[in-house]
Formats: sequence, C-alpha cells, structure tokens
Amino acid sequence: MSRPGPRSNQGDVPPDGFDAAEDEEPEAPALDDAAEIDFDFEPGAVAAGTEVIKRFWSTLPGSPGVYRMFDHKGDVLYVGKAKNLKARVGSYARGQAHSNRIARMISQTAAMEFVTTATETEALLLEANLIKQLKPRFNVLMRDDKSFPYILLTADGPAPQIVKHRGARRRKGSYYGPFASVWAVNRTVNALQRAFLLRTCSDSYYENRSRPCLLFQIKRCSGPCTGEISEGDYAGLAENAQAFLSGKSNAVKDRMRESMQEASDAMEFERAARFRDRIAALSTIQGTQGVNTQGVEEADVFALDEQAGQFCIEVFFFRNHQNWGNRAYFPKADRSMSPDEVLASFIGQFYDDKPAPRAVLVSHAIEDAELVAAALSSRVEYRVEIHQPQRGERKALVDYAQRNAKEALGRRLADTASQGKLLAALGQAFGLDKAPRRIEVYDNSHISGTNAVGAMIVAGPTGFMKTHYRTFTIKSEELAPGDDFGMMREVLHRRFRRLVKEAPRTPKEAAVAAAEGGAPEPVPEPEVDGDAFPAWPDLVLIDGGKGQLEAARSMLEEVGVTDVALAGIAKGRDRDAGRETFFIPGKAPFKLPPRDPTLYFVQRLRDEAHRFAIGTHRAKRKRELVRNPLDEIAGIGPTRKRALLHHFGTVKAIQRAALEDLAQAPGVNAATARAVYDFFHANA
Repeated sequence: MSRPGPRSNQGDVPPDGFDAAEDEEPEAPALDDAAEIDFDFEPGAVAAGTEVIKRFWSTLPGSPGVYRMFDHKGDVLYVGKAKNLKARVGSYARGQAHSNRIARMISQTAAMEFVTTATETEALLLEANLIKQLKPRFNVLMRDDKSFPYILLTADGPAPQIVKHRGARRRKGSYYGPFASVWAVNRTVNALQRAFLLRTCSDSYYENRSRPCLLFQIKRCSGPCTGEISEGDYAGLAENAQAFLSGKSNAVKDRMRESMQEASDAMEFERAARFRDRIAALSTIQGTQGVNTQGVEEADVFALDEQAGQFCIEVFFFRNHQNWGNRAYFPKADRSMSPDEVLASFIGQFYDDKPAPRAVLVSHAIEDAELVAAALSSRVEYRVEIHQPQRGERKALVDYAQRNAKEALGRRLADTASQGKLLAALGQAFGLDKAPRRIEVYDNSHISGTNAVGAMIVAGPTGFMKTHYRTFTIKSEELAPGDDFGMMREVLHRRFRRLVKEAPRTPKEAAVAAAEGGAPEPVPEPEVDGDAFPAWPDLVLIDGGKGQLEAARSMLEEVGVTDVALAGIAKGRDRDAGRETFFIPGKAPFKLPPRDPTLYFVQRLRDEAHRFAIGTHRAKRKRELVRNPLDEIAGIGPTRKRALLHHFGTVKAIQRAALEDLAQAPGVNAATARAVYDFFHANA
C-alpha cells in the first residue's frame, strides 16, 4: 500500500505527529473543502507547504482515514492512508529530515482533504481505489490496468458453453482464471474444444441451428444444437472440462485413457483415435505450463527488480496446479522509494478490482503484510496469505519470477536507450532544438470518401504509446469525396482546438480556453514534471507531401498554434520505401540516407499510423455492412430484436409482414408493432 513517506527507520518522517508541547502554533479553525488558502509567501517553498499542512493538522482527529494533498491548481499530488490521521499528517509538518521526494511534495501542497474510516483496513482499501482513480503524481502508479481474461463455463443456457470472458461476472457459471493474456485464453479454449467438444457459439446461434456447423465437422464440437449427442453425454463432457479446469487434470486423462483402451479392445479404432486426440489436446495445455507447481494449487507470485531507478514487477498466475501465464508491469515510482514500498502499493492497486487468491507470494518483505492480507481477505470468503518464501517450491517460483522480472526490465532499458538515440537523431535530422519526447503522426483512410476516418498515433521515449492513440470520424458534410486535404484540416482542427482548451501553455491560449469555457483564467506556462508524458507534441508528422503539409500548417496557424514542429512524409517514386522525401515549412525538401536508422524509424512511425488508420476504417466499414435496420427503430432493443428475428427468421420477412402479424410476435406490443411497420412502409 502507499506510504505517506518513507518509514521512520530511514530517517525521513517520525512514526507519530506533533507533541502538544512542541506545537507553538495557535489552533486554526476547521477549513471547508472549498476554502481557498491565502498565502503570505511563495507556494513553491517547503515552508509554505508546511504551514498549509499545519493548518489542517490542528483540526484532525486521531482516527484511521485517508488524506489527499492538492497543489494550487487543484490537482491531486498524493493519496495516503493512516492509522492515526493526526499523527501521520503531523509528521509532514515538522519541516525537517524529509527526502527530496517528500520535500517536493510538501512544497507543492496548497490544500488537503480527508476521509475518516472505521478501521485501518478500510482506509487501506479506499487508498488503493483513490490512487487508481486519481493517479497522483507522487504515488506509485500501476500503469497497465487492463482487466484480465477468464474462461467461463456457462450454466444458464440450454447446453454449457465455454467462452472467453472479461469484465464483471454477471453471467451464471464457473469462472477460471485469471489468465495473463488473451492469447493464453484462446490457446486453452481451443485445446479444450478439441478435448471436450464443448460449444463456443452464442445462444441465439445455437437455438437457430437446423444442422451441425463446421466445428462439428472438424471435430471441435459434439453438436448438441441438433441432437448429435444426448443431453446426458454432453453434460458428462462439461463435467470433465470443469474437473480439468479445477485441477483434476490427471484424473480426467486417466478416465480418457481407460475409455481409449476399452474402445481399442472392442475393435472400435475410430472411437479410440478420438480419445487419443483428446488426450493429446489436454497434454498440449499441460505442456505449455513451463513451471512445475505440484505443491502450489492457487497463488499469485509478485517479483520485483530495480535497475537504473526503474522498477519491474513480474506477476505469475497459478491456479489448480497450473501456470496460467505471466505479465510484466513497469509501475511509475520515485527512484527514492524502497522496493518493498513499491511492491506493497502495487499489490493494493492490483487487487482493487479483482479477487486475490489464497496465497500471494512476494519477493520482498512488505511492511504491514498482515494488514494488506486482512484487507484482501475482507473482499473474499477465505483467508488470503501474503508470504515471502525462504525455501522449497514456493521459493523456486519466486526466484523464477524474479529472473523474468530482471530480464524484462533489462530489455525495457535497452529498448529505451535505443529509442532515446533514435529520438535524438530524429530531432537533429528535422532541426529541433532537442530530442522530441512526444511525436504525433496523422493519417486518413477512406474508400472514395466513404467511412472516412482520421487517425493519430503517438510515440515517445518508451516506444508507441497506444493509450494515447486517437481516431476521428470525419464529420464535415462540405468535404468533397476523397478530399484528403480537407480531412487532414478537420482532424488537426479538432485535435489542437481541444488541446488548447484542455491544456493551455501560455496566457494567450488560456484566454482562448476561458472564452470557450475551458480554463477559467490565463495561467502561466506550467512546469513540466520530468517523469510526466507531455500532452503537447514536440513534432507532428503528416503522411503526405507538400500539399498535405501546407493544409496542416494553415490549420494550426488558424487555431493559434505556431510553435509545434511540422514535417510531411512523401512516398518515393512507385511508393517505394527508402525513397521518402521530407518537407518542413521554410526549408528545402530533403531525403535521408537509404540505410540511415533514422529513416527506418520514421518509416516505422508512418507505417504504424497507416496500419492504425486502415484498421479503424475497416472496423467502421464492417459495422456499416452488418448494421441491422432494426437498430435504427426507436424502442427496439436487443431483446425485441431477437424476438422478431426468432419469430420471422429474417429482416426481409419482418419488412414484408403485416401489422397484425408483427403484433403477434412474442414480446412485441401494439405500439412496437406500429413503429416497426411504419419504419419499413414510410415511403410505400
């Protein structure tokens, strides 16, 4: 869990707050949450932040709770929990023996907010939740927070279905996971299909089958939809799959071997071959586990490695004696923080929205491990144990994860170093004052003007920043079909107009934002944190030649942005890679040497933008092709649409149906029938 500061044995903050005899400050009245603090001194000084903290400290209770520190702009600096709010907050106001990180945080503090809780456990859970929501600058931040995929064996349909699942567990059935990646889930589901012949189709597809589908023909499904297998036999297959996923893999394989032998003895060689193939499919799953976990039934393993001031946490998932994959995380944390602090805070955020297993194995002993375990146990119906193993199989698993963490961090540092060199070379080639930290590349995609989209990809010191990618649906009705220049102007206008409004850098931009309902008043250009990824690009690359570049330049000038470097990339003769010509406003066109690494880097950026734009365009075009006319009728949701299709079979049959026939469909009332009839017969 997050710490309000390094522990007292590190000489940073004392374990308790002010003594009454030492507090010479008069007690201040309670401050309202919206109260503004009138500074008599520079807010950037540590003394100023200390005075702010003292004002809030004087009215705090000695109960557990969570505190938040804000800067003068209202941004959250830090979220921390405390067993005793008065003691913890008081430790910040001593004004001495603070690390550089804590001193910077105090110097920027302009206000605080507090939430009291009944227990320290509740405070710890609330702290983790707020950190994930608010992403404070001085906390350890879990950067990759995508939900993990699970395997779901349903129990609410006509025949159990095995599917990949991600998100809330609202559907009735058995959930197995988490898996580290979608690839691991897909691999396992495919093998389970071959082994147990369970269906993966949706209920609507299943209910409308009149003959078996292709999966039955290739022996990936037993065909329960058309009665190719009895309900009892299919239920037996589902029970075997459930037993295998629950850790009884050897027992399931033994039963299959017995059935294979019986079929062989009865001279039913085709049936024996089917059991042989199913056993091979199960062996495929077990053969990809990588680690022997005979003594560990259920555990998550967290191993941390630190190099060059950066951290990597490798997480392995073990369920039912099986390794269900691993994932590397690179949390954002100040380099002055100790590994156990980083690991403790990470674990709290990691389990904020998912249940913890019975055992959590860690590479570093974390402070308040019992408290963290109690907090995790409060969310499940069993006791969670956090343990740093010293010997045996558990220690071997942690060591294995530690090696993976070290290798992953080494690769990331090497990639970052290479990326830094490429960025520096790119800045030099394009005449920038320094290496760009944020590069934005724009491209358009359409077919004769239809389904037109614009795409923006972003690259930075760590590579492609996919969480910053954006797509733009071209909205202007005045553009001629295929007007690439007009599309680029629209995309850039929308992107930079919003950027000026949400992140003004100068008083002029702040004034424009205030006039449009953005920033309330002009503000000075903010100081950029060295670790923060900038919102504004240092370089904008346009996939196009001189015409596209001029369209982009004029649009940025119209928005009021004149200090962002622009460059156009024109493909060479016959669109050959390696012959690109680069255009920069005010400079003569130039080319880079054919084998220059900088040229390859620019090609990668251009190709990624092209891939992203085309992929977005194809997805939009696909949605248009499969769009159901019923989706355009007000009052027709998924349930009524399904009822109409089940009753009439096709959309054409619905279109030809009389009003009386529509009203007789299950779940369709007279008003809905009239709406459907009028939609299809409006121009009749």
